Parts: sequence; C-alpha cells; structure tokens
Amino acid sequence: MIHVGIVEDDFRIASIHQHFLESVDGVEVVWQALRAKDTWGMLKKQPADLLLVDVYMPDQSGIDLVRELKIHYPSLDFIIITAATDRELVAQSLAAGAFHYLVKPVELTKLREVIDRYQQRCLFLQESPHVDQEEIDKLFVHAVATRENGTNLPKGIHPLTLQKVLDIVNPLTEGTTAEEVGEKLGASRTTARRYLEYLIAEGKMRAELEYGIIGRPERKYFGL
Repeated sequence: MIHVGIVEDDFRIASIHQHFLESVDGVEVVWQALRAKDTWGMLKKQPADLLLVDVYMPDQSGIDLVRELKIHYPSLDFIIITAATDRELVAQSLAAGAFHYLVKPVELTKLREVIDRYQQRCLFLQESPHVDQEEIDKLFVHAVATRENGTNLPKGIHPLTLQKVLDIVNPLTEGTTAEEVGEKLGASRTTARRYLEYLIAEGKMRAELEYGIIGRPERKYFGL
C-alpha cells in the first residue's frame, strides 16, 4: 500500500485529487495539508510514501518545502502539481528530487499514468535484488521524459508547449486556426503555427483548407 499526502491550499482541488487517488488500487490518501508548515505535523502523526505538492502555497514555496523535507525524510517522494509552466521551475523541481511535474488543471488520466508508474517503480525496487542498465534507465524520470518527449525535438519546440497545443486542438471537432491556438497559448500566431506544422509532420495532427466567401482560404488544424 502506498500512503499519499496532499499539500494543496485549495481544499476543492485537494478533494478532487483525493477522490481520484482513492479509486486507485494500492493507494491510500492519509491526510491533506492546506499550508506548507502543516505538512511537518502531518508527517509526524502519519508517515507517507508520496506527497502531491502545489508550488504556490500561502506560506512557502512548495519546491522549498520539498528541499527541506528531503533532508529529514530522504526516502519521501514528491509529485509537483502547479499551474506554472516556467522552465526554471521544472528544473528546480527535478533538482529537488521530484518524481514528476504535473501542470494544472491536471487530467486524471495523466495523474493515473504517473501514479501507475510510481507504483511500478516501488514494486520493482522491493522485488529486484539486482538490475541491468535498461532496467535502471526505466527508474529515472529523465529517462522516461526522454522516451515520451523525444531528444530530437527541433530548436524552438518545447515539449511542454507541444503538449499544450495538443490539449487545445484535440477536443475541437470543428478544427481551429493558428491564430486561435496562439491566443489560447498566449503566444504569437507564428509560434503557434510552428508547433502545429511540426505536429502535422509527426503525424499527430492534420490540416485542411477552409474556403470562405471572400479572401484567401484559411488553414484549419484538427486532432487525430
């Protein structure tokens, strides 16, 4: 059984995560902490194996909390959950020893995937006295990220933004334009088009020309 603590100042989000985690076999949510400082007391009362930690807590950065907890609880694992997509925060989370970094709003299928991976890692470490290099690679986050995001992304294509573009376009059955995607990303139409055309080249999206009454045809993008 994996015991999970949730460090999240929004009780509604914490409750959603708890409700989902309680549906996963082999996982038990043992407590919630609404402030970073409350985490210490909770851990003393009820130890945990894994913490889901928000970055922007009212009293302390979640990443700073993770760094401090790692000193006193070296075997404790963490999943960072935040709305922030800053590359520096991702780097800080990795350096602090986070198992994974999830961007809000968290898709439950993605959370399930990460929890499943964490369970597999725990089971593997408990059962295998010896490992080979391929098995070792599977244990580390950077190896998983390399397989999922690819190491050959061209310059100007970032994996987090790439995923955001997919998340924007895939649900839209009537398609969308580069300008509309750029607005949702908070980026220029040129930047959005670069990601969209890359996804088409990778076979993960398609495009069609839509002819209006006047003017040039418009290129619309569709998920697969």
